[in-house]
Order: sequence, then C-alpha cells, then structure tokens
Amino acid sequence: MTFDNEERAALRSSVRDLLSKRSDSGAVRRAMTTEHGYDEALWGTLCEQIGVAALAIPEKYDGVGASLLETHVVQEELGRTLTPSPMLGSAVLAAQALVLSGDDEACARLLPGVAAGSVAALCWAEPAGWSGFGVSAADGTLSGTASYVLGGDVADVLLVLTSEGLFEVDPAAEGVSRRRVPTMDPTRALSEVRFDNASARKLASPTDLVERLRAVALIALSAEQVGAASAALEQTVEYAKSRKQFGRAIGSFQAIKHRMADMYALVETARSMSYAAALSGTHEDAVIAKVYCSEAFETVAAEAIQLHGGIAITWEHDAQLYFKRAHSTAQLFGQPREFLPRLAELAGL
Repeated sequence: MTFDNEERAALRSSVRDLLSKRSDSGAVRRAMTTEHGYDEALWGTLCEQIGVAALAIPEKYDGVGASLLETHVVQEELGRTLTPSPMLGSAVLAAQALVLSGDDEACARLLPGVAAGSVAALCWAEPAGWSGFGVSAADGTLSGTASYVLGGDVADVLLVLTSEGLFEVDPAAEGVSRRRVPTMDPTRALSEVRFDNASARKLASPTDLVERLRAVALIALSAEQVGAASAALEQTVEYAKSRKQFGRAIGSFQAIKHRMADMYALVETARSMSYAAALSGTHEDAVIAKVYCSEAFETVAAEAIQLHGGIAITWEHDAQLYFKRAHSTAQLFGQPREFLPRLAELAGL
C-alpha cells in the first residue's frame, strides 16, 4: 500500500535520523526515569526543528497545517524506538480534541502553545476504561477521577471530556490534584487526575466529538504499534543471524525461519491495516486497526521473547520493553475485545 509521498518520506527520514542519534536504548531508559517521564530536550528539538507537535494543527493557530497522515508517520517512528514523549497525549489527543471541538476562541488561545511543544492533557477515562467518563460536570464545576491520563501530571492545561461535553481546567485550580501512577510499561507515563468541585470552562462540543476523537486516538496508536512491532522483528532477525547453536546461526534453521516469516507477515498486514485506517479516517477502519494491530504486536513481541531466549526477559535487554509496550498499547483506549461487538455488527453477524 502506498502511504509515503515525497513530503512524508522526508519527514520520516528526518524523525528517524534524529531518533537514531538521540533516542537509542540507553537514552530511552534514562528518559523514562526522569521527573517528566520523557527527554524534554529531545522533545524540544522534535518540536523546534521538525515541528512534530504542530503538524496537524491549522496554520491559523500557528500550526503547520498538514494532516493526521503526517502525525501517523511521526507516531510510527516514535514507536520504533519506544521514545517517551508527549506526542500521543498532547499533540494528538488534546490538540485534536480542540480542533474537533470547533471552538475558535479556545483553539486560538491554546493551540499555539501546543504547537510550540507545551503539554496539554486530555482527561477522559474512568477506572474501568474508556467506555465511560471518569469526571462529571455540574454548575460549572467538575468532580470525579480521570484515569490513565497521558501527561496529566505535567500538563500546562487540562482538557476534560465528560458526558456533558468538553471542558478546560487550569491544573493549578483549587480542587485539582494529579499524580503519576505505576505502570507495567515504564516507557509510557500515565497519571490520575482528580477533580473536587473544580472550576471549569465549558468549550464547544459537537455531538460526534467522542466518536471522532476515538477514531483519531485508535489510528495514531496503531501507527505506534506498527513501528514498534517492526523494530522488534528487525532486532529478532539480527539476533537470529548472529546467535549460533551446533555451529550454525539459529536463523538458518527452518523452524526459526518459519516463525520469523510469520512475524513478518503480521507486521506487514498490520501496517496495511493502520495505513488504510489513516487514509480513510473512519471510525470503522480505526476499530479494525486497533484490534488487528494490537493482536499482531502482542504476537510479534511474544515471539521476539521466545526467539531471543532467556536473555530477552532480563532488564538489560530491550525485548522485554517491546513486550510491555505491546500489552500496554493493547489496553490503551479500550481492549480489543471491547470492540469485537462493533466489528461483528459491521460484518452483519
């Protein structure tokens, strides 16, 4: 499937070159232990030199005015290296919540900062997941707890999605408390944000905001999954070429070849699913990409662990990080099984 045109190919090359220099395994491990959970200097370079946070933001709000296809390229490259960054939470989720809201005043006030690299966070999920809202609104105030918030503990502005619509909250406002929570995947920080009658500003909210925003989130996540699965496959192939048993590289054994061929098929079909969803932008294709890419990445990551052997489950080896990212992304924005009824409905079952 053709996806990269000349501009997207150049963007991919620029992001990959920068990450190869600034986000190797050691850099990722250092970044995930920092106060913010990511390398602020690297994020600044990505925003200032390449403009990743501004890509899908309209020009009238100081953005590049490109499309979500360009964001998809960046997400895929960040996934390859497991680079911790505010890209998904701020430049995708929060920024697109504003763009899709159609609230010109809020967009003009908030999006230039996001485009420049400041962090915005979207508070959405309840403890049980993204099928409901963790926060409710009443008389201009918000109460409740938003779970699994990307960048919520370090954000400069909080956007809160509720059944009553979209709201903006100052993180320093009275009644707002936030904390980072322990996660299985150390390369991605999540937080919990609590609201206790916190003052909030209501923003415009079209009736289809949640469905459109969910589609954006699932498609962007699938790009990350494809990039990470591709990297896990490449690392496994390189290991199979160098690891020897019985005087031969293990990659020369037929059984190993078959397993790596199956991994390759999963990566490439997942890539096609993700690209198709990005090109169409529909909720249906986004759901399909979420389910297929989640399961493909989990399978590839598990096979990478098996084919590397015991070394893969040591802290020093990166295979365990890809394995954890695979399982964490499968849960993010809803487990695959939660979308199966929708797929059955689309199939007429």
